[in-house]
Amino acid sequence: MTSAILSSAYFAPVQWFQKLNRYPRVEIEQYDHFVKQTYRNRCLIASANGVQALSIPVESFEGPKCLMKDIRISDHGNWRHLHWNALLSAYGESPFFEYYADDIRLLFDKKRTFLLDFNLEITEKLCAWLDIRPQMSLTSRYAEEAEADFRETIRPKHPLPDSDFSPTPYYQVYRQKHGFLPNLSVLDLLFNMGNESIFYL
Repeated sequence: MTSAILSSAYFAPVQWFQKLNRYPRVEIEQYDHFVKQTYRNRCLIASANGVQALSIPVESFEGPKCLMKDIRISDHGNWRHLHWNALLSAYGESPFFEYYADDIRLLFDKKRTFLLDFNLEITEKLCAWLDIRPQMSLTSRYAEEAEADFRETIRPKHPLPDSDFSPTPYYQVYRQKHGFLPNLSVLDLLFNMGNESIFYL
């Protein structure tokens, strides 16, 4: 297969970046309906207390559905400050946090209007840090089908089976306390493994 399709994601999980690295061409769906409690506005990190979810609040929209490309970020609850502090608390002692901390902090300093744009900006930064160069584009309409469709496969709750993804353990700061926590945000991989992350992907 030469192309794959993914949902937009906020500090996407390792599985998502595995697809981005393995497929020659990847489309990011922007015409799907926004669904709460998905990776579109949520990432999972390893904290001292176990897995912690960080969610971006979004503006209310009229009607029961809204396209992903039209979802606006809310400033409710000082979430940028909370997310940064959660990352600092969770990964401040990890081997490679200091190498990326300043750039990640800058991502939270600037306000963006649309969630899709923010996710794309984050993804481009992560690709540079991971040293992957995907041929990535946005869908021009809702993709009814794709050679490899991972829009429903990669999700925090009730993910679909993926025979191509088997999370192999790597070093994690809290592994002795919680055991290996698989398929967290790729930030977890990056902060713990640094420039060796690409070999894991």
